[in-house]
Amino acid sequence: MVVRKIIQINEELCNGCGQCIPKCAEGALQIVNGKAKIVKDTYCDGLGACIGHCPQGALTIIKREADDFDEKAAAHVANLKPRKEEKVDCPWPVQLNLVPLKAPFYEGADLLLVADCVMVAYPQLRETLMPGRRILIGCPKFDDARAYAHKLGEIIKQNNVAALTVVHMEVPCCSGLKWIGDKAIEASGRKFPLKRYEVTIRGEIYEL
Repeated sequence: MVVRKIIQINEELCNGCGQCIPKCAEGALQIVNGKAKIVKDTYCDGLGACIGHCPQGALTIIKREADDFDEKAAAHVANLKPRKEEKVDCPWPVQLNLVPLKAPFYEGADLLLVADCVMVAYPQLRETLMPGRRILIGCPKFDDARAYAHKLGEIIKQNNVAALTVVHMEVPCCSGLKWIGDKAIEASGRKFPLKRYEVTIRGEIYEL
């Protein structure tokens, strides 16, 4: 190990918005459990290209003991990331349990709340309903539906969300997602467009 410059992330300030990620050409940063993290010290060159792109001011450069920057390994990681000209419509994380309550990517957003199973039962979702929307994924059967409704309500209340679309399976355990959407809007005290879609076990989709 050597003492060198490297990025430091203040987790108290970081809200997981992910704006720093595409600015790191080496692929050293990822969102883990709702916070930006350095994947591996050897991927961070310490030059600070990501600094200035964090709206919370959570990124700084410090000097500390770290493994040497490995340019070859970092280049490999960077090549696994989407190219700059490719448009990625959904920020990460997308699990409702993990997304922050307040973030720039909610501004004017059309939120798409999707049940986990929908992605498998209706793979066309990526081409039909996902483009242009911000994606939130959850399971009303195995997760806490009341906590989901409260969190989604706070997201709608604290951000300038434009609309909400809910997509769930036709099975009874999945219909709780409709309840979550309704309760979230009610708790937010706002009125805005709400669409609901149901996917059948045969892989067909209908607007309710």
